[in-house]
Amino acid sequence: MRQLILATALLTGLSAPALAAQVYKWVDEKGVTHFTAEPPPGQQSEQLNIKIAPAKASAPSTDALKEAQSKADEQKALDDKVKADVAKENKERAEYCQANRENLAQLRNNPRVRVEDDKGEVRVLGEDERQERIANAEKNIGEYCN
Repeated sequence: MRQLILATALLTGLSAPALAAQVYKWVDEKGVTHFTAEPPPGQQSEQLNIKIAPAKASAPSTDALKEAQSKADEQKALDDKVKADVAKENKERAEYCQANRENLAQLRNNPRVRVEDDKGEVRVLGEDERQERIANAEKNIGEYCN
């Protein structure tokens, strides 16, 4: 198996120059220079030895690396801030929904609900007001809670 791999690698390496195309340079009667793969008939041409160098990957400069790292750091900070804001909003929404569900349960289960008004006085809700609060709680839960 090793011999087969070695023979294949050797043949591939030796065949590369044989596969290289020849390029001919010649000038026509009008003085125009041409480059072709075959020599022109009846014209004097020069055979060119073409060697193509492998393309060098240019390394990015230190400034470009620092700038790219700076942009990446800014983007990460922005992403982290957005994630934190979304998490905070989700937590607040969950707390809001939980409070609304608890209020709805209290309003449905207790026909006599006591509330404290703005002046600090405690009063009992009337049936119409209790039904209105139940409808509002159901509406809020339907709009904001899953």
